[in-house]
Amino acid sequence: MRGTAGAIGRHVLVDGMAGSGKSTFSRALSQETGLPVIHLDVHYWQPGWVKPSQGAWRGTQRRVLGGDAWIADGNDLETLDLRLELADTVVLLDTPWWTCAARALKRGLVKPVGELPYGCRDSFWRRLRDEWRLVAVIVRGRRSEAERTLEIVAEQGQHAALHVLGSKREARAFLRGLSGDG
Repeated sequence: MRGTAGAIGRHVLVDGMAGSGKSTFSRALSQETGLPVIHLDVHYWQPGWVKPSQGAWRGTQRRVLGGDAWIADGNDLETLDLRLELADTVVLLDTPWWTCAARALKRGLVKPVGELPYGCRDSFWRRLRDEWRLVAVIVRGRRSEAERTLEIVAEQGQHAALHVLGSKREARAFLRGLSGDG
């Protein structure tokens, strides 16, 4: 199902390219539904910004997504199959790549909103380097990331309701539709 309104389940996966607005949308969705938000980036990084092994990351996701209800935001295609197994609703933010790139550039300059992973210190230079590197990732994936996500959802997430939102306007309409104001 490709849509912009309607009921959602209790295990909602919010996916999209880096800079697509996953965390912002997830917080707004949480306000509308009362479901708790799990920002997967916070659970991904080990102290000192060390990447976990694939097995450790899959185990962490099973643990943090084992609850009765959640909204999980993240975009790791390598483990999307696991999140789809647990989700009953998928919201794909198909934000234009240039918007995502601009947001990553801006994020490199401003202090992050929200929590940092345990044992990971924030610094202007780390943030600038990491966020600006994402711009190259965004540009390289601009034509394929959403398509690949949709392929994986079609293959492994047929049981989940799919909502593809291509703009802020569509995201706001989706949220209003949940509250009955749309």
